[in-house]
Amino acid sequence: MSQPALLAHDLVRVLGGRRVLDGVSLTASPGHRIGLIGENGVGKSTLLKVLAGVDAPDSGSVVRPPGLGLLHQEMPYDADATVATVLDGALRDARDGLAALDRLGEELARTPEGTPRHRELLDAYGGRLEEAQDREFWDADRRAALVLDGLGLNAFGHDRTLGSLSGGQRGRLALAALLVRRPPALLLDEPTNHLDDGAAAFLEEQLTGLPGTVVAACHDRAFLDAVCTDVIDMDPAVDGPVRYGGNYSAYLSQKRAERERWERRYAEEQQELAELRHSAGVSAHRVAPDRGPRDNEKMGYGHRGGRVQSQISRRVRNATRRWEELARTQVAEPPRPLRFAAGDLAVRVGDVGDIGDVGDVGENPRPLVSLRDVRVPDRLALDALEVAATDRLLVTGGNGTGKSTLLAVLAGRLPAGGEVHRLPGLTVGLLTQDTVFERPDRTVRDTYELSLGPARAEKVPLVSLGLLHEESLDRPVGQLSVGQRRRLALALLVARPPQLLLLDEPTNHLSPRLCDELEEALGSGPGAIVVATHDRWLRRRWGGREIRLETAG
Repeated sequence: MSQPALLAHDLVRVLGGRRVLDGVSLTASPGHRIGLIGENGVGKSTLLKVLAGVDAPDSGSVVRPPGLGLLHQEMPYDADATVATVLDGALRDARDGLAALDRLGEELARTPEGTPRHRELLDAYGGRLEEAQDREFWDADRRAALVLDGLGLNAFGHDRTLGSLSGGQRGRLALAALLVRRPPALLLDEPTNHLDDGAAAFLEEQLTGLPGTVVAACHDRAFLDAVCTDVIDMDPAVDGPVRYGGNYSAYLSQKRAERERWERRYAEEQQELAELRHSAGVSAHRVAPDRGPRDNEKMGYGHRGGRVQSQISRRVRNATRRWEELARTQVAEPPRPLRFAAGDLAVRVGDVGDIGDVGDVGENPRPLVSLRDVRVPDRLALDALEVAATDRLLVTGGNGTGKSTLLAVLAGRLPAGGEVHRLPGLTVGLLTQDTVFERPDRTVRDTYELSLGPARAEKVPLVSLGLLHEESLDRPVGQLSVGQRRRLALALLVARPPQLLLLDEPTNHLSPRLCDELEEALGSGPGAIVVATHDRWLRRRWGGREIRLETAG
């Protein structure tokens, strides 16, 4: 029995008066693992819900395999249900399937061969047997134990209630239940949330071993690279979502090639427009210089002059017509990638006096910040750390090891025992995980301009950074989502970078595209940059120093 495909045709879904899905079609065949990427709000989660059948499209159709599995944000169980209840539900398909095989086998043994009933039973038995083999029913109990261990849930007693688990633990249990069940099609919404490195790697191994279909909406670039056979970019495009073959690395290569073609075409069209303007305004008139007839030309001068002027007029008309056509159909200028603004950092660093220009820090520059025997009770224990003027420092470690605490100490926002030396006049910017603005009633536009000053805000327009959409600019910051507030805080730091930039999980709430642009910007950004992150893709590609924190003793 071959695995059925998941098919969607021309899906439209309108929410709050906005077309979240606008004619989306999808073919997800068995063995394909499709990653959905794009900005928040482009419809990734909505598409998963429509594909799963928990939300109905306004138009369009879905053909889904029976037993399809969806990773819910909330588990479909009461708070007093136990871990055992969830596991029993996950194992039900395997137990029911094996019981059905036994019943069919017994009936087959009692039914005479060659009879129509025997052939029917044989076909039914073959179908059940193939399903049991594909979904590994005989291995279900062992797989359950393996999955619980791989996702860090083996320490929980099976009598533990769901109400006693944290949100992250419940999410991992819901994911475990799907992996145990091995449905023919699996729909996942941000599956690596709440997973450490080991659990994420285990999940990737499990998914690549599934014979059915996987569709995952995900910001985790390392996951997309390890798992996906296809990537669908759901960011707005003329022809709708675009599907790319291959994993995330292949997607990046194709996007880079697209960008190069776009830039090349834009440059060529702009050059042609300039030449046409020149031709229509100047060059065509040079075909016949303004000169009078020679004595031996006087008889034919008027005729030849009229013919030349006609040629001039025709060339001017052709150039003008071509210019108007090209101006109307020209491609838009490619959007600028996210980059830290420059121009005043070196001056401000020079104002400090002790370290000089960032571009010329000398052979033995003084560090911006130095720490010795720093202690924050139950949160951080660090013997020594120095951050130089152009440092790139990655801070890693498990949850609770003090990464965010270290950034707060470096920023001067948290007192600590030990020695903390900071250069006088040092400018520091900190992007925290929980962003709060003093005036939540102010609009995004006003907050940006008042924070930077009118001149800087005009020099680096907020929309040009690609972090917030135009329609968000006149909303009060208090009405923004957590992710949008962090994007605004990041925009302020990008528009006027400090001498010491501290970023706590900077890729949270960013699309993979913006994560890539931010990662690129970090390498060439001005000043010193310290990043604390769980982002596996960023950590693997980090080119600077790294310090790993351990749990404070």
